[in-house]
Amino acid sequence: MIKKILAIIMCLALALAVGCSGGGDRLSVDNGDEPTPEEVKPQYAVNELTGLENLAPEKANRRPVAVTVNNLSQAQAVQTGLNKADVVYETEVEGGITRLVAVFKDIESVEKVGTIRSARLAFVDLAMGHNAVYIHHGQDSFHAPALLNKVNRVVIGTNNGGVRISNGLASEHTLYGYGDGIWKTIKNQGFKTEIENPTAWQNFAKEDAPVTLDYTATTVSVPFSASYKTTFNYDAASGKYKRFFNGTERKDYNSGESIVFKNVFVLYTTIRNYSSCSPATCKGTHKEILLNSGSGYYFVNGTYTPIKWSKNGANNKFTFTNEDGSALTVNPGNSWVCIADGTRSQAVIG
Repeated sequence: MIKKILAIIMCLALALAVGCSGGGDRLSVDNGDEPTPEEVKPQYAVNELTGLENLAPEKANRRPVAVTVNNLSQAQAVQTGLNKADVVYETEVEGGITRLVAVFKDIESVEKVGTIRSARLAFVDLAMGHNAVYIHHGQDSFHAPALLNKVNRVVIGTNNGGVRISNGLASEHTLYGYGDGIWKTIKNQGFKTEIENPTAWQNFAKEDAPVTLDYTATTVSVPFSASYKTTFNYDAASGKYKRFFNGTERKDYNSGESIVFKNVFVLYTTIRNYSSCSPATCKGTHKEILLNSGSGYYFVNGTYTPIKWSKNGANNKFTFTNEDGSALTVNPGNSWVCIADGTRSQAVIG
């Protein structure tokens, strides 16, 4: 009996020695639950086209892709993929209409983009400024080859990533591109798919330090011509600008989502008819767009400021500065860039 009592006392003493901490802390109780490990947050890379840290690390060095997108008034209703673009440029082509160049860091993330149309010299210049592979269907055969022969490009069709989808319009307005199909074609053609140490497209602010500019503006309209007016209305709830054309809001053809952008730029330059053209029918209609330097405006978060811009060479990206020449700080996010004639397309700001 005495041995049993001593054994019990020794067990109790051992339990107290193991389960108690110095200083009289209470005994801990093991309820059998495993401690919950801290949630491991996914790591992202910064997209140099937007300044946003939302890019899969394995895509950080991926080469951008630039796509010519149809912007004919009736074709705008069947546009898709623009909300996935990091930068969209809008500028004139013949007949007072505009066309778009949509630039994507990760084209594979886009289900479809389009409709896709033909190349112009200025579009190739814009694509080269991003070191992008250029996607188009058709071309201005007289002026565009000056740069088309210097850029990696894909003439897209139904055999290399493209698809014709009936949308109620004529056949030339029905070509779309599958994002994964475009990327597969780029790789199959042996083009370089990565760039070393990509540099930021602009001087982006930190995501937790939003940009507010000098003047207040909730809307800006750019009259590219008498029949083509692009308008952006600021939506305070989302902090982004909704796109309108001649008063009609534009939405994605497939998703029905509003087409919204964080940053809006209006750049003024000289847009004029080419002095020479072949065939003769394009003389006086095709547009020469000078991409050297000029003035303009930057809009973000319901505010705006006058700016200066320069490009000065197809291989150069745009440089934006404040009027005094200091570097412009741009809010992280996607950007819509209107390139308009400084004489006849002055923006209306309200």
